[in-house]
Amino acid sequence: MSATHHRTATVDAQQVFYREAGPEEAPTVVLLHGFPSSSHMFRHLIPGLSDRYHVIATDHVGYGQSSMPQVEDFVYTFDHLAAVTAKLLEKLGIRRFSIYVHDYGAPIGWRLALNPAFEVTAIISQSGNAYMEGFAKPFWDDLFAYATSPGPDTEPGARAKFSPETTRWQYVNGAEDTSLVSPDNWLHDQTLLDRPGNDQVQLALFRDYPTNIEGYPQLHEYFRTSQVPLLAVWGERDEIFGPDGARAFSQHLPDAEVRLLPAGHFALETHLDAISGHIHEFLGRVTG
Repeated sequence: MSATHHRTATVDAQQVFYREAGPEEAPTVVLLHGFPSSSHMFRHLIPGLSDRYHVIATDHVGYGQSSMPQVEDFVYTFDHLAAVTAKLLEKLGIRRFSIYVHDYGAPIGWRLALNPAFEVTAIISQSGNAYMEGFAKPFWDDLFAYATSPGPDTEPGARAKFSPETTRWQYVNGAEDTSLVSPDNWLHDQTLLDRPGNDQVQLALFRDYPTNIEGYPQLHEYFRTSQVPLLAVWGERDEIFGPDGARAFSQHLPDAEVRLLPAGHFALETHLDAISGHIHEFLGRVTG
């Protein structure tokens, strides 16, 4: 089993934490985490991939072990988070890679795929949405209300999304056996969410989320013209990004492979072996 290294790089005056494993000469897979987690969510997947691949898993600015500047000192938008990730990859000399996207990692990954400086050879989406069909109700109602009209009437509903109750729920929703989901997950995430000023970070990204949807037409055109190999391995019981989001990829990628698992939003916690197996079979076939 390949060792996992825990590293930090300075990018635009921010300390960006990332995990790295596997031989550098092997094909690279970049793992992009979602809300409210960090590269911690990939701690068990990385050893399962690094026998054949060079694996990079970053913490977005404001999450995990990366810097968390206050909103007055850093523009928290998905464009900016993607730009920092792009500069990290350039600094590491990585320009050709596959991406694994989850939740917030999807809009960051889509921006990397659209960036002409990079060649994305394959995409693995695990609850990484790219279509309106994927937004599950009622989870998104409060967030869209806040993004559309930020203010005292809508902010409480948005703040509820990073409460301890919701953070725990994100991990256990849809899980057949919740005893398989370690409480370390939500305790780890909530501790970081509760840092002074982090609430403003989350609210800023909630307000910016509509820019991801505005970019869907360009993304769909990229899918249509590139026909990039894509595997959607998804929890069919996910109540945040529903399984229709996985099926929707076939609208522009007829050869997209959809694997639905009896799991929820954080499917790696309960179906690690199945997901790892699907990834190895898929990448081994489409990237050699």
